[in-house]
Amino acid sequence: MKRPARLRALFALAVIALSLYIAATVPVRLGLDLRGGTQIVLETRSTTTEPDGEATDRTLEVLRGRIDALGVSEPTLVRSGDDRIIVELPGVQDPRKAADVLGRTAQLSVHPVLDSGSDSGSDSDSGSDSDSGSGSGKPKTEGERLLPDESGERLRLGAASLTGRDVEGAEARLDPQSGAGWHVTVDFEDDAGWARLTGEAACHPAGDPQRRVAIVLDDRIVSSPQVDPSVSCGAGITGGSTRITGSFSSDEARELALLVRGGALPVPVETVEQRTVGPTLGAEAIAASTWAAVVGTALTAVFIVVVYRLLGILATVALVCYGLISYAALAALGATLTLPGLAGFVLTIGMAVDANVLVFERAREEYAARDRPSGRSALTAGFRGAFSAIADSNITTLIAAVLLFLLASGPVRGFGVTLGIGVLASMISTLVVTRVLAEYAVDRRWVHRRPRSTGIASTGRVRDHLTRRDPRLMRRPRRWLAVSAGVLVLAASGIAVRGLDFGVEFTGGRLIEYSTTRPVDPDRARAALADAGFPQAVVQSSGDNGLTVRTAELSDAEAAEVAEAVGDLGGGAEKVRDELIGPSLGEELRRNALIALGLALGAQLLYLAVRFRWMFGTAAVGALVHDVVILTGVFAWLGKPVDGVFLAALLTVIGYSVNDSVVVFDRIRELWRRDRGAPPARVADRAILQTLPRTVNTGTGAAFVLTALAVLGGDSLTDFALALLIGLAVGTYSSVFTATPLAIELDVRGSAPRGTEPGTPRRGSGSGSGSGSGSGDERAKALTREGPGR
Repeated sequence: MKRPARLRALFALAVIALSLYIAATVPVRLGLDLRGGTQIVLETRSTTTEPDGEATDRTLEVLRGRIDALGVSEPTLVRSGDDRIIVELPGVQDPRKAADVLGRTAQLSVHPVLDSGSDSGSDSDSGSDSDSGSGSGKPKTEGERLLPDESGERLRLGAASLTGRDVEGAEARLDPQSGAGWHVTVDFEDDAGWARLTGEAACHPAGDPQRRVAIVLDDRIVSSPQVDPSVSCGAGITGGSTRITGSFSSDEARELALLVRGGALPVPVETVEQRTVGPTLGAEAIAASTWAAVVGTALTAVFIVVVYRLLGILATVALVCYGLISYAALAALGATLTLPGLAGFVLTIGMAVDANVLVFERAREEYAARDRPSGRSALTAGFRGAFSAIADSNITTLIAAVLLFLLASGPVRGFGVTLGIGVLASMISTLVVTRVLAEYAVDRRWVHRRPRSTGIASTGRVRDHLTRRDPRLMRRPRRWLAVSAGVLVLAASGIAVRGLDFGVEFTGGRLIEYSTTRPVDPDRARAALADAGFPQAVVQSSGDNGLTVRTAELSDAEAAEVAEAVGDLGGGAEKVRDELIGPSLGEELRRNALIALGLALGAQLLYLAVRFRWMFGTAAVGALVHDVVILTGVFAWLGKPVDGVFLAALLTVIGYSVNDSVVVFDRIRELWRRDRGAPPARVADRAILQTLPRTVNTGTGAAFVLTALAVLGGDSLTDFALALLIGLAVGTYSSVFTATPLAIELDVRGSAPRGTEPGTPRRGSGSGSGSGSGSGDERAKALTREGPGR
């Protein structure tokens, strides 16, 4: 074994061993739908601001930021009425600590110290703003306050010079060299304000209370350091940064940093209720979904083995390693696994087949093209030839994943984490694990005697059939664009005519809590409500004999039907709570998600323009928009709900669409480099025919998984699998018959000579000569010769 092969084998063993250790020792977190969690009910309290729906919504978004900083993934936050917020947290180790962090107002302010209040003799409350005297005998002016410092000494503080709104960032840090321990570094946006405050304090002698600056959090001085003697009067400390010191533990420092960084609550809140809630999905639904995932994955593995034989078996082993690496990464990062996330995770196993199929199909081409072929040489050439397609498709997906993680929040951010992990694990499993196993296998003597057992010694039935037929698919690209436009209009009309049935996550609805005479199994309650006409109702156990039902808005008659169904099961039901709730995917979360998605698409377009040409990036994004509109329109025509599960499916389809288009474009780029004078339409034809076996095999592998989820996964996953099946079919079609003809048309228009209409044949190009079907190719050839940069 050569040195590069040994290094790959050692790296693969190290990654697999580490993944096994993490998977065995670190449990993965399960979401609210699979395990349940802690429910905290917060109520806003009126101060100078009267709580209303708008103030509560602003408070909810601040709380969402704090929960993200706490490391809790996939929480649920909804507004209940005008002054309550219901927070549900999955897998929280310390619910009391979480409630304490959420409930703190976190009003931060920085004040000048006017003098010490120790000699004032005032008995006023330390947090009051009364007109009690100070140690100097001067009356207090507006904004002054008397508070004890860290040691208990009272300080008279001036009006706040900086507040939490001026904070740019805060981080918990450890300084082992100075022995100061844990502290919090705070960066202010207003550099001049911080320099002015510290410059005025530096004008007083050392030891004078007025040389101190007080940092106040929720009416408590958390730090009041003196300005260093090296700071000159009037100059102050530049850079806008300071540190909050104290006897902090690591947890206390991180908690303080997230409170400062997250900002103050618009209105104070108080925890009025805290309880444990059960999963939103029943045990039967979870078992059915798990069984569907196992069956779908097994069918995909069998398909790969049948098509690629020995290499298919090795690819299946590599896919198992892919699943292990992904699971270990999710556990190590503390990600929360929900049912759609689990289904998406299973789907990525089917999608991870794509990279293996790319390599194997390329190896088949290399084997058929050589005079004295060998499995090892063909396989090496296959990895080398497929690398650019694998790299470009995965990098474009990683760009989207990183931007979704950095800019979005809530479930969209969680999807970015899962997507990024899946991409990296896929590249490791294919480029390292599969290659190590395959290179070792093809060097065995019995493989040399039976080359067809490798699965790459024959080109395959699909490729042989296409080679014999040699269809000219891109002879008239505008016809395909017309078909795509027609389907697009039909789908868009569904959105316009039928509208979208947004789920409770987007619209809000009604939450009703019942106390039943005897315990009620949530599974039976879900079935009873579905029979009563409420199939989308979310049912959770709450406490001992409690049951909560969350639905879209209900009339009084519908609410009575819900109460009757619950009462029949529980031997009577008493309504404990009945409130209108807001959307869990609020306006700010949706806006951030759309901004992140828009920037991700722009970044992908820029990357494709650099790696390929601008027309390819534009065509890929155009095909993506085509897929999204069609999928949404089909759901509108079918009357299916557009909810959080649909959102997860839509994001998955977006990733698949770009990935599929990049594979075709990569082959077009390669063929164009070999023959720069070839007509674009003919080059595209050859590229499609060469990549179509990969498209068919990858799509079939993913379809096995999705069909199993749709048929066996139960009601909880039917819509999710249906959306992905539609997206898979549309994405496969658009990569060939929308993105490719669009790229050809953009190239023709961009290469047209001045004074000639784009796409108009020039004299002598074959138009009007009676050649009929050949005119399109001749026109493209003429434009290619005369266009700039050819």
